[in-house]
Amino acid sequence: MADPWLHIIGLNEDGLDGLSSLARAALDRACVVFGAPRHLQLADVGARGQAWPVPFSTGPVLAQRGTPVVILASGDPFWFGAGGSIAQHLDAGEWVSYPAPSTFALAANLLGWRLEVARCFGLHAAAYAHLAPHLTRGAQLICLVRDGAAPAELASWLVEHGAGDAQMHVLECLGGPRQRSRQTSAKEFDLADVQAPVAVAVEVMQTTARARSGGLPDASFAHDGQITKQPVRAVTISALAPRQDEVLWDIGAGSGSISVEWCLAGGRAVAFEAKPARAANIRANIDRFGLAQQMTVVEGKVGAELPDAPLPDAMFIGGGANDALLHALWDHLPQGTRLVINGVTLETEGLLAQWHGTKGGQLLRMELAHAAPLGTMRGWVPLRPVVQWSVVR
Repeated sequence: MADPWLHIIGLNEDGLDGLSSLARAALDRACVVFGAPRHLQLADVGARGQAWPVPFSTGPVLAQRGTPVVILASGDPFWFGAGGSIAQHLDAGEWVSYPAPSTFALAANLLGWRLEVARCFGLHAAAYAHLAPHLTRGAQLICLVRDGAAPAELASWLVEHGAGDAQMHVLECLGGPRQRSRQTSAKEFDLADVQAPVAVAVEVMQTTARARSGGLPDASFAHDGQITKQPVRAVTISALAPRQDEVLWDIGAGSGSISVEWCLAGGRAVAFEAKPARAANIRANIDRFGLAQQMTVVEGKVGAELPDAPLPDAMFIGGGANDALLHALWDHLPQGTRLVINGVTLETEGLLAQWHGTKGGQLLRMELAHAAPLGTMRGWVPLRPVVQWSVVR
């Protein structure tokens, strides 16, 4: 690598003693050193130090391009660190990284946990709801948290979600002289004077996680009745065939339940909804399921002028399909896009039958009923039939 101007150095609580000779030499040569205040203090860089701006931005580093610069980050700079944020703006020859053991590695080695088995989360700015799918008996979760107040907040969240018996290891200042480890259960949490940097390792004692299969109960979502019902949603998610990191466009999203389940399967989604009240429900569901990093809402109606958004790998239309929209989508979408449309009206059924006849794919009619009281006995109450067309562009 030809003389990179930027050196990214992982620095733990053992300070300069934990750095390699190459990292020390890069730090000594640097004209400017960026890092959190505690990193700048640990490295004793004096007037060369510059704290990260709040809110975080890589702009000040990029403004120094060509000058010898060091970034100080906790542990491994490319695991929930600043490394990935800055490297995406640079060419390969401009930077070099010197990682130290990550906080996850330090925690696993302290507790004797297999790091390949434990699940690792960066919750500095993310919702605790990211943990919800992982609250299964025996699960080991290692969480980087924001500050000394966060472990108590996490304990309250665990209790609220039925995991009050979870064992919490509060791990402070790992890898340095101030290291401390304390254990309690979530429901009995009463630890005071928690010092940052802090991580929390959680051992889950009983399963409270949601099912991972498609078709969550309708009551799981905020909605006004405009929601793809549970059994139809399960079939629809199966037809959409979500894959990790793929993008879904959900047009006429209603409650956003299809987008939510797509994201829970590992994808990303853009939910389009014209009605403000329903868009508000979608935002509530994003918060409820902790999907702010995977799912966005666009208010407005999608028509012949398609939105400026990342092109999807799959698309769902749950309402409002018409011939003009389908022509616009078919001409705009890349080949290989999976398209699924549900309809409940005779007009939409006729439209889908026509498109199925010319474009192929699968046409499915779902007729469902549920049992309900009928006098002193029970009878079947039919739901509206749903016609579904699925096709690959």
